[in-house]
Amino acid sequence: MPSTGFTPNWSQEGFSHQSVRQVVRATKGGDVIRIRLSNAYGTSPMNITGATIARTAQGAAVEKGSVRRLTFDGRGSAEVPAHGELRSDATGLRLKRLESVTVTLYLAGTTGPATFHSQGWADTYRADGDHRSDTAARAYTSRTQSWYYLSGVEVGASQGEASAQGAGGPTGHDGIVVFGDSLTDGFGSTPRTNRRYSDALAELTGRPVVNAGIGGNLVLNDSAWFGERATARFRRDVLDQPGISTVVILQGVNDIGFSEAATRPDPPATYKPAPTVSSRELIAAYRELIHAAHTRGLEAVGATLLPFKGSDHWGPHAARVSNEVNDWIRHAGEFDAYVDFDKALAAPSDPDRLDPAYADEDALHPNDTGYRVMAGAVARALGH
Repeated sequence: MPSTGFTPNWSQEGFSHQSVRQVVRATKGGDVIRIRLSNAYGTSPMNITGATIARTAQGAAVEKGSVRRLTFDGRGSAEVPAHGELRSDATGLRLKRLESVTVTLYLAGTTGPATFHSQGWADTYRADGDHRSDTAARAYTSRTQSWYYLSGVEVGASQGEASAQGAGGPTGHDGIVVFGDSLTDGFGSTPRTNRRYSDALAELTGRPVVNAGIGGNLVLNDSAWFGERATARFRRDVLDQPGISTVVILQGVNDIGFSEAATRPDPPATYKPAPTVSSRELIAAYRELIHAAHTRGLEAVGATLLPFKGSDHWGPHAARVSNEVNDWIRHAGEFDAYVDFDKALAAPSDPDRLDPAYADEDALHPNDTGYRVMAGAVARALGH
């Protein structure tokens, strides 16, 4: 949602007579592609003057000969309603699995505050004027690491391609959604290198993976900084995704930890709301998510909370509640399967702490190696 977020950030100012170029890694290959645009937090319609998609070259540059103009219900321009979403028409563009694709939006009018995803860990570029069809990067002189309006890229196979591969249709149904907070979003991973745990999971399993992590997100409460609570956004971010069979749920450490941080001098202004929550409340929310997944025929995989002693989220209450939550995930049998991140990433000398080999400097988030370990644990839990 529009906020100052992590700077530099263009969300509050929005865009006017500018092109926005965004890079996304596709975890599925195919020869047809379309995008989804979101105006979820807009209070008025958002006009897209035009859009293109192309194979990524380097930085803001794209491969020559790969630029495709996107249409929306046959038209080159589109209006995304306030609080709404819009899919483009499918267009032909052959992509390999794990190849990056570049989406460029040209916004001739003044958008006002922009719906965005704050922590993209990939570069987004801005140019003045209409440069949606440029293959060179010269015009794109500004850069950030957030995504704007772009909420999804869907890759599939044309009928001829699907028949040649023996596929059952243009989309397939073996996708995985990883759902959670900054641990899923990839905080602590190296920017511009696709080293979130979702990236490694796609590499290890060969399955399409959708990352539905939002840094700072809470299970039980909405946040002006970190979006709707998990139980409210689960339908949009998981159930409405095409081609999905499995969801991996890792969330709760912020609900537990924000209240601990609030007791310290000068707590982060973003750690709000920060009520003291119980394991009983979190378990009730997990049950709600499990039921919603099962109603759609999805496999629901629970993930234990990672060790976080030494972080600003840690304290006596956090220690007790996180242990209770993890014991329930392991032993209740209500998830279809579980993955034990708590044990997989624990320090041998102190299981309440992240192993230093896997930890970012904040003692809360993994580093690149830790995210790779997480992906391996999920892959094994899914039988890969």
